[in-house]
Amino acid sequence: MKQLLIVSIFILGFINANAQKWITDLDEAKKIAALEDKKIVMVFMGSDWCPPCKKLNKNVLSSKEFKAHADRNYVMVKVDFPKKTPNLLSENQTAYNLELSKQYNPKRKLPRIIVMNDKAEILGKTGYKRMNPMAYIKLLSSF
Repeated sequence: MKQLLIVSIFILGFINANAQKWITDLDEAKKIAALEDKKIVMVFMGSDWCPPCKKLNKNVLSSKEFKAHADRNYVMVKVDFPKKTPNLLSENQTAYNLELSKQYNPKRKLPRIIVMNDKAEILGKTGYKRMNPMAYIKLLSSF
């Protein structure tokens, strides 16, 4: 029993250590970015229905290379627009995401990745590109 508990704690710690750290509030992200001297990467996506969004997440954002780089260099902000019932966001979060979209992604392109400084000034924009994680990191770093 004791061994099972130790193994469970280890597995949960490993999963947590490899989880992408997402923030859903831009004001909070700006504070963290200023404090930690990081850029903000805001990702507009339809996580459960948008094919290019799913590819970006699977091939780049969820990769160990990207997660490690992002953890050191970025504050990651997710602006998600899921459609399937189990993934729906609260009314407040949905309204907040729509406001962010009006301001930063008015044409509602998905996925849309915006790199900004800690004052939310846009440094560069991109979308889904058929790139490996290291090439995508290089692209985002160029902004």
